[in-house]
Amino acid sequence: MNLFTPAETVANYAAAGAVKTQQTFGKLLLLGVAAGMLIGFPVCVTNMATYTVANASAVRIIAGVLFAFGLGVVILTGAELFTGNTLIVISVLDRRTSVAAMLRNWGVVYMGNFLGALALSWVCARFGWLNAGDGALAAYTLHLAQSKMSMPFENAFFMGVLCNILVTVAVLVSLSAKDAAGRILGAWVPVMFFVVAGFSHSIADMTYCALALFARDAYAADASALTWGRYFLGNMLPVTLGNIVGGLLVGGTAWYCYLRKKG
Repeated sequence: MNLFTPAETVANYAAAGAVKTQQTFGKLLLLGVAAGMLIGFPVCVTNMATYTVANASAVRIIAGVLFAFGLGVVILTGAELFTGNTLIVISVLDRRTSVAAMLRNWGVVYMGNFLGALALSWVCARFGWLNAGDGALAAYTLHLAQSKMSMPFENAFFMGVLCNILVTVAVLVSLSAKDAAGRILGAWVPVMFFVVAGFSHSIADMTYCALALFARDAYAADASALTWGRYFLGNMLPVTLGNIVGGLLVGGTAWYCYLRKKG
């Protein structure tokens, strides 16, 4: 069978997670920038594919099918994604690394993801990508970002929890495969589920929201609802915290079920 067992997959991640915490600042930052862009590109693809679609269910399905390839590409390229790296808790619980080393990894990778998302969003907003449909793509993008920034804190938090339960399951399922096709498919299905369900991913939302924030002055009739402060407090903070909790739940459960030493 061309798969690792669940116990083997979790053990493999425990070792890999420890290695992640030992990478240099520069390498982690660059791989984080790469992942921020690799998750941002599917955001651009899904916005372009759905901005003229009126049926909400069709929008979710199209976005889910297309966006879900992003995580598999991140895994196959070795880029560093904050939400997936919440699984490093497995390495901590298995005593292969420390909490401090895990937090260092999270911080550097998160910064890299943010920089990658900002760079991609700035280029798209600055050089005419949002002009599609005589500005209809821009209007759609601004409306989507505003809805993400105006969600009640607790709603954004729990949508983040549910999202990263699926993302971290996707990482483990993907890494259970021994070939590229299996890894892509393993990552694709759970990610498609979270997109269709409408859960919130902090790194994807960096691009969703930054696109609108960079474009607001050119396209928004009223930009008062699109501010960096509103993004940081209304989306980034609650969704990131929810993503952390979701990842810890999956990572802690995986360690307890497959690696915990009895007695």
